[in-house]
Amino acid sequence: MRPAEWTRDGFTVSTDPARVDLGVVHGFLTTCYWSEGISRATVERQVAHSLPFGLYRDAIQIGFARVVSDFTAIAYVGDVFVLQPWRGRGLSRFLMECMVAHPELQGLRRWILLTRDAHGLYEKFGFERITNPDRWMHRWDPDAAAKRRD
Repeated sequence: MRPAEWTRDGFTVSTDPARVDLGVVHGFLTTCYWSEGISRATVERQVAHSLPFGLYRDAIQIGFARVVSDFTAIAYVGDVFVLQPWRGRGLSRFLMECMVAHPELQGLRRWILLTRDAHGLYEKFGFERITNPDRWMHRWDPDAAAKRRD
């Protein structure tokens, strides 16, 4: 798949995995609530096996998100962040706009994500709380990262 790119007000979102600064992504993810302590090797695998959306100011990475998808029916949005100095400029919205506009992610039946505190952002893009949670199941292992052998 060819990398896609969007530019707005001097900021760029790119799906080119070669542009992803794994140091920046790992540095943020290792300290956030959903992936605290994640290994760099795990982040490398996640980026390699998903569609990355890097957010850049010039050549400097300032944000990130990724989508895991079969490009036919479902997409999972994960690891959405904008580094602290760049927040408050609508850049997380820009990231989401690019994700939902990506040509390979059109016509999907379902998009899913997990969030503790960004419901307002995702609701702007049509996400809503699950209406039939009794139909959903998951397998959760909070210690999975510690058990991985990267």
